[in-house]
Amino acid sequence: MKEIGLRPPELSLVAGTRAMLGAGIALLLAERLDKEQRKAVGWTLFLTGLISTVPLGIMIFGKRD
Repeated sequence: MKEIGLRPPELSLVAGTRAMLGAGIALLLAERLDKEQRKAVGWTLFLTGLISTVPLGIMIFGKRD
């Protein structure tokens, strides 16, 4: 198994994108806000988390030792 070391800023970016993705999914499934607000915020968080995952993955897994 290949081990990849992450510095604290990289780790916080990964954790932040996972949190946005999870929060977006939670808002899409929850019924706390009215339907339009929930959909707008949920999709925004979900898509931001999803889109930001690609460059982070390239940055982390593209590292050469």
